[in-house]
Amino acid sequence: MVVGDASLDIDTLVIGAGPGGYVAAIRAAQLGQSVLIVDKSELGGVCLNRGCIPSKALISAAHQYEAAKHGESFGITAENVKVDFAKTQEFKNGVVKKMTGGVSGLLKGNKVEVFNGECMFINENEARVFNEHESPRYRFKNAIIATGSRPIELKPFPFGGRILSSTEALNLPEIPKSLIVIGGGYIGAELGQMYSKFGSKVTIIEGMDTVLPGFDKDMTSIVAKSMKKTGIEIFTGAKAESAEQTDKDVTVKFSVNGESKEVTADYLLVTVGRRPNTDGELGLDLIGLELDERGMVKVDHQGRTSIPHIFAIGDIVAGLALAHKASYEGKVAAEAIAGEPSVVDYKCMPAVVFTDPECSSVGYTETQAKEKGYNVKVGKFSYGANGRAVSLNAAEGFVKIVADADTGLVLGTQIVGLEASNLIAELGLAIEMGATLEDISLTIHAHPTLGEIVMEAAEVVLGHPIHALAPRR
Repeated sequence: MVVGDASLDIDTLVIGAGPGGYVAAIRAAQLGQSVLIVDKSELGGVCLNRGCIPSKALISAAHQYEAAKHGESFGITAENVKVDFAKTQEFKNGVVKKMTGGVSGLLKGNKVEVFNGECMFINENEARVFNEHESPRYRFKNAIIATGSRPIELKPFPFGGRILSSTEALNLPEIPKSLIVIGGGYIGAELGQMYSKFGSKVTIIEGMDTVLPGFDKDMTSIVAKSMKKTGIEIFTGAKAESAEQTDKDVTVKFSVNGESKEVTADYLLVTVGRRPNTDGELGLDLIGLELDERGMVKVDHQGRTSIPHIFAIGDIVAGLALAHKASYEGKVAAEAIAGEPSVVDYKCMPAVVFTDPECSSVGYTETQAKEKGYNVKVGKFSYGANGRAVSLNAAEGFVKIVADADTGLVLGTQIVGLEASNLIAELGLAIEMGATLEDISLTIHAHPTLGEIVMEAAEVVLGHPIHALAPRR
């Protein structure tokens, strides 16, 4: 394919085929660019192969198992309900295969060239891509770096044996009888609760004063209550200190308020965050690309790095490590390369956690809105007053809307409850289009649906709710 060491010409080089990279590649191709995308692993990146998609498949299976075992409130009793975890893993793997196959078809359909291997910058305009079979050089006009992140490994808890990262936790051949989780953020909370629903005895050790520390405490308290119902033991304000493992189990020593404790389980899952993939053989130091002290790439409002024709997106730039954030940034970068005026605006970036119940948020919290100088007004409506939620036996939760009291402008929303991950989209649209509380209130929501909770929350803020007592003026 390559004569001598000559370089092939390409308009845009995309490094990384996760939800940021493959979206960027497709959008760049749609805009008329010749595109090469390089990834040393599978198409779809961590999200489709070792993160979002496989975890949600297993979480869905855990919900099915729990529903089959505990249908008494509906008058349904099932006997001898069992889990064939090998088949559950087959289901998960089938979901992953279907989704990654879809990405492959989309790249091919958009005429994006795919190279399975690694990439190293030679200079600001050339890179070598290589695997065990070939190592061509490419000369590019623009590049988008989307190399993602990997789990942070702590020195006292090195991955291996019975100490797991999220990757290994999603691929266990059996349901562990017991599991310790260090880190009660979204990954630890999701996977810990998932295995608890399958029957594992789960212990969560979290350094902050609550699980899911990025969310409001009135939300996380509901999730913690649900976790404890399934038998999860939660230690907050805790410091994990050491671990000793055998071929059968692992023992973790930790302290809470100065009191030493220890717990033994089949496995230890460490979920304390993710590290950007900006090191290694990528060669960012060779081209002088500017990074911050955490190894994140410094970018402007279009994803442009310190080298103007090289862009960076996703987990390697500042902000939450979210797949949809990476995809959004990928579109902006590709459009910026094409000369369009697209810029990144995180005002409506939703965050979702697939615990039970789910948590989601978009826009400002009440505290953030006040810090921005708004005259804030807040309304909250309970799932327990919604007919659809009660009929689904899912009365725990609420929708909270934060608004500007002077204009009625919707500033933010926090939701905890069934289908919070889906309900948040309406509020994200409201903030994006500059909608007011009256816009939401005057939108006719079908009955009986969970979406009515959004309308009712808006009416609470306005002071004239129908299905709740109006707040005193």
